[in-house]
Amino acid sequence: MQALIKQLIASGPVVTDGAWGTELQTRGLALGAFPEAWNLSHPDRVSEVARAYVAAGSQIILTNTFSANRLRLAEDGLADRVAEINRAGVNISRAAADGRARVFAAVGPTGKLLMDGSVTPDEMKSAFEEQVRALSEAGADGLVIETMSDLAEAEIAASAARSTGLPVVACMVFDSGKDKDRTMMGTTPEQAAKALVAAGADVIGANCGQGIAGFFPICRRLRAATDRPIWLKANAGLPTLVDGHAAYSAK
Repeated sequence: MQALIKQLIASGPVVTDGAWGTELQTRGLALGAFPEAWNLSHPDRVSEVARAYVAAGSQIILTNTFSANRLRLAEDGLADRVAEINRAGVNISRAAADGRARVFAAVGPTGKLLMDGSVTPDEMKSAFEEQVRALSEAGADGLVIETMSDLAEAEIAASAARSTGLPVVACMVFDSGKDKDRTMMGTTPEQAAKALVAAGADVIGANCGQGIAGFFPICRRLRAATDRPIWLKANAGLPTLVDGHAAYSAK
């Protein structure tokens, strides 16, 4: 286990931040717009989110880099600005943290499916390597692979992240199946834990998908399946659209 992870958990549970996309939407981000582009166009508003989480007591804050891989950014004509957007995201969160919180950079899915041939494993690996290299060079303390539904993609991302030498957190979305305990692709918590540890993750977890009540059994199963620390970030319930904005029932 990475020394930083040992240090962080030595005193008990670690408080992380919350959602970024919805917070940026309250500051004017349009539905469907790429939040990561705001690292360049509206860094002050991105910084507001980061600073608010630090002020609220977060010991770890993430970065506004969730979809900042080449394959996703290409959808917005920004594929040639991967390094610039990721570095800006880390710089914004680091300045906001100001030594009071650690900055773990967010790495989300590519939006492509390996199973349908829309992307090859090598193309996906290259996209993740490019992103995590920029995040590492900008000074992130760790990397968080999150909101993954395809275990194969999560493994590729975790392996790319491990190559930086930074601590790696790897999280899947468990919200499918009769008991809402599998990923969209049918992966169980036990299968995910085993595979992601083998891919190089220091911390295993679950995020998004469902409210906190559904995370308790997922947490117990992850805990039984691995000796690695567990990272949990539930949704604030399931969203509904109210006056054009996503609203969540949990507070």
